[in-house]
Amino acid sequence: MAKLKIMAIYAHPADPITDCGGTLAMHAERGDDVVVLTMTHGGRIHPNLFAEEWRKEKPDLNIVNAKKDDIIIKKKKELERAAEIIGINKLITLDYDDNYIGVSEDIVLKIAEEIANERPDVIIADYPMNAAYPDSHTMATIMVFHAINRAGLCLKNIDGHSEFHVKQIYLTKLPVNARDGLSLGGLRNDLYIDISSVVGKKIKAMDQFVSQGYNAEFARKFVESHDGDRGRAAGVNFAEAFFRVYNETEKYLPVTDYAMNKDVLTTHRSYSMMNIREMFPIKRE
Repeated sequence: MAKLKIMAIYAHPADPITDCGGTLAMHAERGDDVVVLTMTHGGRIHPNLFAEEWRKEKPDLNIVNAKKDDIIIKKKKELERAAEIIGINKLITLDYDDNYIGVSEDIVLKIAEEIANERPDVIIADYPMNAAYPDSHTMATIMVFHAINRAGLCLKNIDGHSEFHVKQIYLTKLPVNARDGLSLGGLRNDLYIDISSVVGKKIKAMDQFVSQGYNAEFARKFVESHDGDRGRAAGVNFAEAFFRVYNETEKYLPVTDYAMNKDVLTTHRSYSMMNIREMFPIKRE
């Protein structure tokens, strides 16, 4: 298969690791180009380390007196370490403040410029949950959609580069996990990626996000419950789930190797083989 270029675009630094870090690691190991773009610096989101320190009787003044720039630098370094673990080739951090409440034309145009420059085959982003409840993740993906459309309207004589069309968009965090296409009106994740072989990389990458409490127990619980549940649906130990935006065309009806080799009588045993807590113990300093 030809080398792919994958671009994950998310609102905050930790999002691409928690949502699709295993999938990115799988593609990185295969030799594909993996690019991650984060829209915001994440300085205001999940300030666990700093908020929890304030609650102590004798808080560490170096932590509680941290300025916004200090927090931003810490989060960026956490992402850089996580990216190295996953195998991400390039990080693009736009560093907008994470207090936007709607679509920003400046952010859209900047994302479109990066898409046009990187020219990815695949884009991964959050599923836009509900426009009536516009949280930062939903607004981020709406801006991604606008940016994809804008990149498709480029003219070389005006913009300095020609139009570019993404081949497929995969969305994470679809708020259902049905295993069949007959439930919930047919809305379901329609693709699962088996991340069992790289789950240690994902946990180690999540362990870097100490500032927001995504390390240690949380990282292991997240993988056990979230990726483990999706693994159950997929018939493997751990999986990440995706919703495809574009229809896909095949010359013949596709059937995956997983489906051909699946034994429904023993799947419950095969997807319960890995013990996260035992394989990846928490290292205390």
